[in-house]
Amino acid sequence: MLDADKVFAGSVPENYDRYMVPLIFEPYATDMAQRAAALSPSAVLEIAAGTGVVTRALAPKLAPTAHYTVTDLNQPMLDYAASRQPPDSRMTWRQADAMALPFADASFDLVCCQFGSMFFPDRPAAYREARRVLRPGGHFLFSVWDRIEENIFADDVTNMLARMFPDDPPRFLARTPHGYHDTNLIRRDVEDAGYSSVTIETRAEVSRATSARIPAVAYCQGTLLRNEIEARAPGTLEAATDEATSVIAARHGSGEVAAKISAHVILAAV
Repeated sequence: MLDADKVFAGSVPENYDRYMVPLIFEPYATDMAQRAAALSPSAVLEIAAGTGVVTRALAPKLAPTAHYTVTDLNQPMLDYAASRQPPDSRMTWRQADAMALPFADASFDLVCCQFGSMFFPDRPAAYREARRVLRPGGHFLFSVWDRIEENIFADDVTNMLARMFPDDPPRFLARTPHGYHDTNLIRRDVEDAGYSSVTIETRAEVSRATSARIPAVAYCQGTLLRNEIEARAPGTLEAATDEATSVIAARHGSGEVAAKISAHVILAAV
């Protein structure tokens, strides 16, 4: 992962939430919220919350007496998430690095993280940090994307950009969001961090959009692919988005489009 893969700023948060969230994140957020609520936590820490899709799904499911601390490394993403959430006295918003959480030991009984672990520079160290702030009997619930070939729109766009920029193909999606998919490695990282009873479930969903243009805009302009495209050829972002639209339409149709997405959901106990 490159340092640039962690900087979600400018128009990225808004486009990310407008396009990426309904396209691929909402089904998994609903699932994660259900899994989290089933644990009946009284103190929840969410790390790498992004624009708050899990936050919006989970907050209504928590007990009136629960406390929910929502964090992200990127202040612009956190600000956007907070702007989308109704006022709630149970909730605290705080910029925080998952590698060095600013919380005391044994402060929470659930730490959750949807699609953030892929961005951690040292995953076992981040998992140990999550374990540090968990109480005995607590749980760490997180998800990561499966390999890019199992996430069809992302693969379509990545392959298109490789043809558009053959000398230096933009590889953000394959490198980072879809770069941590080996379940044996994930299990080893979690167990090395000191957790017990690690379970990993691979969950397939369907990504749907009303037109091919939506996934094209989502990936080209709502992720850090935007920065890679603009760095290689300033002024070509719209052309790249148009080409992605054409490729997706050619493969999936010119009207409503649908394609497989796949992720791993991990639950580890302290």
